[in-house]
Amino acid sequence: MKRRPLHQTESRHCVPQWGFALRHYLRSQILLSVGLLLIGASAGTAQTKNMNGSTNQIEIATLGGGCFWCLEAEFQMLPGVKSVTSGYAGGTKENPTYKEVCTGDTGHAEVIQVEFDPKVVSYEKVLETFWEAHDPTTLNRQGPDSGTQYRSIILYSSEAQRAAAGKSKTEAQKHFRQPIVTEIVPLKKFYKGEDYHQDYYRSNPNQPYCRMVIRPKVEKFEKKLKGAEH
Repeated sequence: MKRRPLHQTESRHCVPQWGFALRHYLRSQILLSVGLLLIGASAGTAQTKNMNGSTNQIEIATLGGGCFWCLEAEFQMLPGVKSVTSGYAGGTKENPTYKEVCTGDTGHAEVIQVEFDPKVVSYEKVLETFWEAHDPTTLNRQGPDSGTQYRSIILYSSEAQRAAAGKSKTEAQKHFRQPIVTEIVPLKKFYKGEDYHQDYYRSNPNQPYCRMVIRPKVEKFEKKLKGAEH
């Protein structure tokens, strides 16, 4: 067998022992730095977890209490609320349309998702507003709106929300003569409603339903908020 010259073998395959040691040291330092960064990020994430189990400073409440136009209009006024989205949840039909939900066959309820800052308004306060915004003692009905899609429902996204909802329901019952029939169930999926349902009252203040049904509720809630400021 033909042997390679020694200098050729060394130049391609041989690395001095100190070279191996240096490379191993640098690699270990890089891995250590990356590990510390990941640990720090994980610790920071854990410190900011909230009731939703998410890692930011915004929490989400999913609530249904009759027509979502009404709930949306009131919750948009609550200090600490960042956004309100109308949609559907609680049923089995995937990607339901408004027309399908109105049949009552999808199992979905008209609901809103409320994004709020827990440093400004707590989940408990959001629930308190929810009890005041509708009648939770009427089964599958709110005023002139009738059907399972108008049922009173709280959809929780964490164990903390489930516990808070149960406690809040018990407290709210003290203010109603009839039993509260509000469902408290886990949120499986929220489907955003069609664009024309979003920001409905603000976009259609003179629509007959808005004038006769929503406006009185908004004015009553606005008066309460002003009273709370004094």
